Amino acid sequence: MQRASFKFVLTLLAMILIISAAAVPLPAAVLPSPTPQAEPSAEPTLAGHWEGIIELPGQKLEINIDFVLKEGAWTGDISIPVQKSQDLPLIGIVLDGFKAAFAIQGIPGEPTFKGEISADGKKMTGTFTQGGAKFPFSLELGADPTAKIRAALEGFDQIAEDALKALKVTGAAMAVVKNDKVVYAKGFGYKDVENKIPATPDTIFAIGSSSKAFTVFALGRLVDEGKLEWEAPVRNYIPWFKLYDKEAGARLSVRDLVTHRSGLPRHDLLWYNNKTASREDLVRALAYLPPTADLREKWQYNNLMFLTAGYLLETLTGKPWEDAVRSLVFEPLGMKRSNFSVLDSQKDSDFAFPYNFVDKAYEKLPFRDITNVGPAGSINSSVNEMARWVAVHLADGKFEGRDLLSSSTVSDMHNPHMVTGAVSSSPDIAATAYAMGWFTDVYRGHRRVHHGGNIDGFSAQVAFLPDDGLGFVVLTNMNGTSYPELLVRTATDKILGLEAHDWIGDAVKQLEKAEGAIKKAEEKKITRKVPGTKPAHPLADYAGLYVHPGYGSLAVELAAGRLSFTYNSIKTNLDHWHYETFDGVTIEDPTFKDFKLTFRTDVNGRVASVTGAFEPTIDDIVFAKKPDARQYDPAFLKKLTGRYDLTGQTVVIGLRGDRLTVSIAGQPEYQLEPDLGGEFYLKEVKSVTLRFLTDAKGEVTAAELSQPGGVFEAKKLE
Repeated sequence: MQRASFKFVLTLLAMILIISAAAVPLPAAVLPSPTPQAEPSAEPTLAGHWEGIIELPGQKLEINIDFVLKEGAWTGDISIPVQKSQDLPLIGIVLDGFKAAFAIQGIPGEPTFKGEISADGKKMTGTFTQGGAKFPFSLELGADPTAKIRAALEGFDQIAEDALKALKVTGAAMAVVKNDKVVYAKGFGYKDVENKIPATPDTIFAIGSSSKAFTVFALGRLVDEGKLEWEAPVRNYIPWFKLYDKEAGARLSVRDLVTHRSGLPRHDLLWYNNKTASREDLVRALAYLPPTADLREKWQYNNLMFLTAGYLLETLTGKPWEDAVRSLVFEPLGMKRSNFSVLDSQKDSDFAFPYNFVDKAYEKLPFRDITNVGPAGSINSSVNEMARWVAVHLADGKFEGRDLLSSSTVSDMHNPHMVTGAVSSSPDIAATAYAMGWFTDVYRGHRRVHHGGNIDGFSAQVAFLPDDGLGFVVLTNMNGTSYPELLVRTATDKILGLEAHDWIGDAVKQLEKAEGAIKKAEEKKITRKVPGTKPAHPLADYAGLYVHPGYGSLAVELAAGRLSFTYNSIKTNLDHWHYETFDGVTIEDPTFKDFKLTFRTDVNGRVASVTGAFEPTIDDIVFAKKPDARQYDPAFLKKLTGRYDLTGQTVVIGLRGDRLTVSIAGQPEYQLEPDLGGEFYLKEVKSVTLRFLTDAKGEVTAAELSQPGGVFEAKKLE
């Protein structure tokens, strides 16, 4: 027996009757036992899709019913859109001439319908009874809603194809879902432009940040199992978790992770193309990333927080994020070809290549592996498989008769939790808020839940209108295009019969203006350069390894008279811009094109650090130059040890592990830390430095001790 998943709210003389979610069998005496009947040609039939209302006091409750006659027996189901109740089974279906009766299975209060069909067989009116209360109902035989949608989308293929050309998009695929049925699924353009291979509804595309909701859904299943609480501090589950703001780190909740309200800006360059840091490494790096707001003060999109949510999922399940999402989401939904890495996509028989549009031509981009930040955006799928994902949300967590997620948890995921502060670009669309892994807004009077995705050559949009039982998936293999959202808007207008708006035409005009403005801006960038300057140091002085406790290492190299830097395996040439600032000149990867690095000098005149706008919303990130690697090598350091004479006092240089020590009679032992220029400084007194002098053979002859009052030389005794 199917469990009921909705509530009727009936008001009668100040009494509210709520249909319980508990399954209660309907007594057999309510209606006659169903009698198999043939369909008389001269009499009306129930077969088909009926839409209508139950007239409650002060409310008209919309319903739709489907009846099917198969092998002489009637079956049927009822849906109540406003209650998000879909395809609840009907029993006791009787058609006797023009009279009909049926009941809803498994609902308390014995909800029954008794009515009469009109002479033309197209209308039914009668009485709905539940819990002793009676209310009139009326139904009208109409086209199946899926048939209506297909009719509304006649000619849409051409609209989609024309939009590809107008918006300079290589290829795309789209699926439209009505409740649990895919009513439209098509591919447009090319998944492989060079070989003219068309995109299909089964083509695998990267969905980018549309992946975030999968991480939340998987966590939601743990919430339903009592293994996780949204409001609990993350530190309850990951004891070592820290943020730059220690108090915020202690208070940050699981819900904060997935609603972009941690106080941190994006800091995306930390993880982007990072092929060495593990997910745990990236979560630990959060302790060194400055915030720009207090916890929950401001909405700021942050992929690293969703990465942390994925790491939390790994911690709680004992599985990699990929395996956890596969078992908790993909497998129950039958998403067999969906994957978590573009490397796996390329093993599939039907996948799209990523593209960009540059200088009036399509440019194939390299696949970007973002596995390390997978929980925030590494899923790849097709519109046919993503349609299943949309269907489970439209059905409040149910899929093919199975409860994957409780309706209360699904509702929590879809409800807004944080205002974004964004201003709507159209009066037809309310300003967006953020739920958990989803944006929410109101599109032309219809509540909408959605999330886009953009990652290196792919753009996506997943959207659904919960109250209308309508969902969309649009995936493309074009970098940073608005095509998916525009196609969703256009299809929504047609399906709902809304006044036509040329969303695509408006976007084309805006694109043309933007292209002109971008070109002018590029031409003017040279005006920000101060002419006639030169570097303060020989280029070799800038070379070296620079480090930041959160952002990791940045290497500067000199080759063939030109500097370059490498960060997260992306190598970029550097041209002198002005003074101590150098400009990024792309080699293959354009990530750091026009990116400025500025070198800083310490009090001794040495190049000591390099800075750059790695996170534009805060001060430049400072990478400190790391001393020569030899200064950490015990074999090299051993050569520096021994006894030195300093103005009659014996100074002993020793070695503990990979650090030198210095001892003077009557004083505690000090530790020497490597410094630039081959020098060392006293860990306890940083203003005191030491460097070793050598002869022509490279043998150490003395140690030079520098402090604010002067420079002293200590000759080596042995």
